[in-house]
Amino acid sequence: MVETLATVSSIGTSLAAAAAAAAAAEPSLTRGMTGRRKAAVLVLQLDREASSKVLNQLSERELEEVVAEIARAGDVPSEVSAAVLREFGVMRVSGDAMVRGGIEQSRALLRAAVGDQRADAILDRLSGTMFDVPFKFLQNADARQLLNFISDEHPQTIALVLAHVPAPLASKVLAGLGVDLQADVAHRIATMDQTTPDIIHQIEANLQRRMANLLVPSELSAVGGVQPLVDIINRADRGTEKLIMEGLEERDPVLAEEVRSRMFMFEDLINLEDRAVQLVLRQVETANLAIALKGVAGVVHAKIMANMSERAATSLAEEIELLGPVRVQSVEEAQTEVVRVIRELEESGQIIVRRGEEDEFVA
Repeated sequence: MVETLATVSSIGTSLAAAAAAAAAAEPSLTRGMTGRRKAAVLVLQLDREASSKVLNQLSERELEEVVAEIARAGDVPSEVSAAVLREFGVMRVSGDAMVRGGIEQSRALLRAAVGDQRADAILDRLSGTMFDVPFKFLQNADARQLLNFISDEHPQTIALVLAHVPAPLASKVLAGLGVDLQADVAHRIATMDQTTPDIIHQIEANLQRRMANLLVPSELSAVGGVQPLVDIINRADRGTEKLIMEGLEERDPVLAEEVRSRMFMFEDLINLEDRAVQLVLRQVETANLAIALKGVAGVVHAKIMANMSERAATSLAEEIELLGPVRVQSVEEAQTEVVRVIRELEESGQIIVRRGEEDEFVA
């Protein structure tokens, strides 16, 4: 990389020369920065034409290294970026503004230099190694250990952790929390929007340091929103689900309804036992069922028809045919009504909706 970067006139000096200069120049600003990181900060400050010339001179390996550093760079203070420029003998090209890296910046620079196709291929190759997965050290942690350790943390911290670990693990931890804390954490997971990488890394580093002597090595192999919470609840037992939903209902009825609507979709009825489907069909009007079945997958249609008498199935097919085009909103409302019936039957104990990893029943 040293030789190739030196061939570009706008850079002036090589990485090796810059590293040597750093020792005598401003060690407090660039101490600890690798040659690749300095090259990344340098490229971020050049205009698009100059940065393209630099990147085009690099070998495939060198290009990947610099692009990965650009993606990881984040915000670089203006004084640090200025110090890097001085090391390379380049005049200030970006004013006094903070230099900002990131995946989108690396993608834009790479596409300008090597074209869309090659840029996407390089980024795809790097995707598995370019970024560290937050809380990776907890991916296979024991749920009881994790619960014991984070149950006294602030609810927002617990929510952040559970939003990043696998749903089955998060579900077990959430189930072990106190009722009030459980509802609070569930609400925070669902309403969590974006968290800065710095905050995530700080919490992760602190948690990893404190848990270092508590996690059993053999048990380790290693961003919020409604859907992560739904995934967690779907893997919880019925009792835990009920407590969470009751807590959410008290705190935020609108959010609770949104979560509830995502927990069992109309198409999920194909997973119900035939007897359960038959009980559901007895409480749904044919006209409403016909609307609900408009445009659904064939497997769903077949499941319904298989649980009706031949005469009823024929009548339903005719009803669907006579409907003609139906508004999407009408179909969704009809499907929601069917799902409501399923929930009521489950609540009354008349049918069983199998969730997540619940045990099978044995006769």
